[in-house]
Amino acid sequence: MRATYLFLLLAAMVSSLSAAGGTDDMTPYPTADAGFVRTVFRVPKVENEAGRKVEIIVGRTLGVDCNRRWFGGDLERRVAEGWGYPYFVLPRAVGPASTRMACPPGEEQTEAFVQVRGRGFIQPYNSRLPIVTYVPEGFSVRYRIWAAGDDIGNAEAR
Repeated sequence: MRATYLFLLLAAMVSSLSAAGGTDDMTPYPTADAGFVRTVFRVPKVENEAGRKVEIIVGRTLGVDCNRRWFGGDLERRVAEGWGYPYFVLPRAVGPASTRMACPPGEEQTEAFVQVRGRGFIQPYNSRLPIVTYVPEGFSVRYRIWAAGDDIGNAEAR
């Protein structure tokens, strides 16, 4: 009886450690739906996280010419059911769209990362949780960390 109790206690501890991110911090997040890819990254712990933001950059590498190209789409914030952890979904990307300038004669196409433009790509900085993003297959995720500077301006009363 005592051995059974100890085994159950140990099993519960291992289970809670796993759920808390000890062995698999993806447990709270759903698997990717068909046609989507789940991407994950973490930002480093810093002293003043309130003074930072994370830009989630979604895009695809394409052959481009002198014209500007972009995709359209909004990144949606969702919450892992039963956990309360945020994750992000790009339900669809429209495009690519392009300017229609005449390129100089003889200019060759190059490969470039073409970004999705829309709402929801700037998020609060949080080093305690992974940043989990679901994007359509063929797209990839990059990120940029924005930090507030020390220079603070004063507005004048008028």
